[in-house]
Amino acid sequence: MFGQPGARRLVDFRVVDTTLHDPLVGQTLDGRYRVEARIAVGGMATVYRAVDTRLDRVLALKVMHPGLAADAGFVDRFIREAKAVARLAHPNVVGVYDQGSDGTFVYLAMEYIAGCTLRDVLRERGALQPRAALDILEPVLAALGAAHRAGLIHRDVKPENVLIGDDGRVKVVDFGLVRAVDTSTSVTTGSVLGTVSYLAPEQIEHGTVDQRTDVYACGVLLYEMLTGGKPHTGGTPMQVIYHVLNEDIAAPSDAVPGLAPALDALVGRAAARDQRLRPADAVELLAQLHTARQALSAEQLDLVPPQALGQEPEDAVPPAHQPHSLSKDASNSDGELTSVIPRTDPQTDVLNRTSRLQLPPPVPSMPAGPAGRAGPAGPAGHGAGHGAGRRAPRRGVLALVVAVLLVLGVGAGVWYISDGQFTKVPAVLALSQADAERKIDDSGLHAKISTGFSLTVPRGKVISTDPAAGQRIRSNADVTLTISKGPQVVLVPDVGGKPLATAQQLLKDAALTPGTVTQDFSEDVPKGEVISTDPKAGTQRSPDAAVSITVSKGVPVDVPDVIGDSVADAQQALQDAGLTVVLAPEKVFSDVADKDKVAVQTPGKGAKAGEGDTVTITLSKGQQLFDVPDVKGKSSGEAKQLLKGAGFDIRVMHAFFGDTVFSQSPDGGQQAPKGATITVWVR
Repeated sequence: MFGQPGARRLVDFRVVDTTLHDPLVGQTLDGRYRVEARIAVGGMATVYRAVDTRLDRVLALKVMHPGLAADAGFVDRFIREAKAVARLAHPNVVGVYDQGSDGTFVYLAMEYIAGCTLRDVLRERGALQPRAALDILEPVLAALGAAHRAGLIHRDVKPENVLIGDDGRVKVVDFGLVRAVDTSTSVTTGSVLGTVSYLAPEQIEHGTVDQRTDVYACGVLLYEMLTGGKPHTGGTPMQVIYHVLNEDIAAPSDAVPGLAPALDALVGRAAARDQRLRPADAVELLAQLHTARQALSAEQLDLVPPQALGQEPEDAVPPAHQPHSLSKDASNSDGELTSVIPRTDPQTDVLNRTSRLQLPPPVPSMPAGPAGRAGPAGPAGHGAGHGAGRRAPRRGVLALVVAVLLVLGVGAGVWYISDGQFTKVPAVLALSQADAERKIDDSGLHAKISTGFSLTVPRGKVISTDPAAGQRIRSNADVTLTISKGPQVVLVPDVGGKPLATAQQLLKDAALTPGTVTQDFSEDVPKGEVISTDPKAGTQRSPDAAVSITVSKGVPVDVPDVIGDSVADAQQALQDAGLTVVLAPEKVFSDVADKDKVAVQTPGKGAKAGEGDTVTITLSKGQQLFDVPDVKGKSSGEAKQLLKGAGFDIRVMHAFFGDTVFSQSPDGGQQAPKGATITVWVR
């Protein structure tokens, strides 16, 4: 995979317990997916390792945060991801098996990939050999090429969305920003989706995207793999955006001397600021990659980048000890935040780098003269004129020495003002408080402590630093360490008897998410107020957990039977029961109610309704009448068949011997209701 047979595994895939207080772990969604462990937490969803109990296979379950599940736009985007990826069915795209919902939980069931992300690889190794970079980019382009030819754009290509499995397979994940080409291809006003470092200039400036937007991100991806760093950097996203819009990406060989010109050209074409100069789509870029690779020698493909010789990338952070599946890092969209393995000691790293520096040779000393005198002068005791002549060169040497010392002093002063009084904040994320404080002190800085809650960083470990790791800071300055207090646990407040709107606000104030609302009758709780919550009051839950609410419909009322009553009588009976009456505008035929009497009521007799609920009554137009067939002259058998077919019953009366109908009542051509009995006489 990386051009080095027998290379060691990149990441130690030990499972980290991040399931504390997660309400979903141990539950079964939709009666099928048993949630076993949480893998990652993102801005839109949480990813779990789960087992499909129906097919007995391990998969990744991506569950939208309950607070977003109420937003139809987020749900549509979530479902669009499932449909888009399911359409691809490509070996280098993480597959989608199922999509559904269970109460407040909306989920995707996806292929589980044990391994690491490309971000983890770059954090540990920095720049990769060209062979490894091309080995990774080739399947990425194959996956994107399939998407492009299917009319889809990924729009969020970055190292976090490239998975490398234990078996070496490379897969593209997280098509959550995917958009069909033939639908709107402009970004919503005021927002740009994706990670700033990988956004194409036209995506930032005009909000438009097409296949060449993904091609640009792949160019940035290749540059980062070849050099170990991003082509555009800055202290803020706006600074990065400025560079993206105004500066071409430098050749990778500027950062890593010795890289082949073909690689510089490949990066330059893919990441050209003018989208017209880029390959049309990932398929075309893949063809150019194959052409460039064939032109490279084995020495050019296996060029060892600088950090492989012992130079650690300045921003390198080792990967987290956890398995990766379908999703990127839980809360990190740019891959530059936390890790759980301490990096190399900065002091040791500085010493290693210093030992490789070539120091200037020492200034040669002046040779000693006779009798130990310095310089080329002859013996002492010459006349005064000679002595005066020799003092002038000494003054010149003295002036030169003073000038050199002055230059050195000024240089040292400038160095101290610009760099000497500054240092960089060491990386201490995920270290214990004691280790972090010791590392800060060893760097000549002072540690100040604050605390905060974290779902992912264990109790007592460092969540973040202010200033952040790698930031330039004055020596002896303070660095604030935020130490994790572990997952924050909140208690479900008692909102019983509160109006619904008040109860929902109290749940939000307690850092919980109001969930589904159901209604039920109650003898004790007035209508419109909360009867109970699920989970119940006092239960411990993690922040943002969903809480379902049951609201009272009031004391149940038995709906009286008003069928056959007049309008006035029906209204009086229903109003006396505390119900509201609505008269339907249309009348209906009825066999049970006389004309202008109540023929239908909704809800019906005996149903339960809340006080003030509406009962709709519909009046009768009377019985519906139909024409009676004329059966005179027919045999009794024929008469029965005709009358039964018309919906009537028949009674046969024998006046004389014989079987021919000579009379009927009602007569043929008259009208009678369905089911009426027609009497016929035969002889």
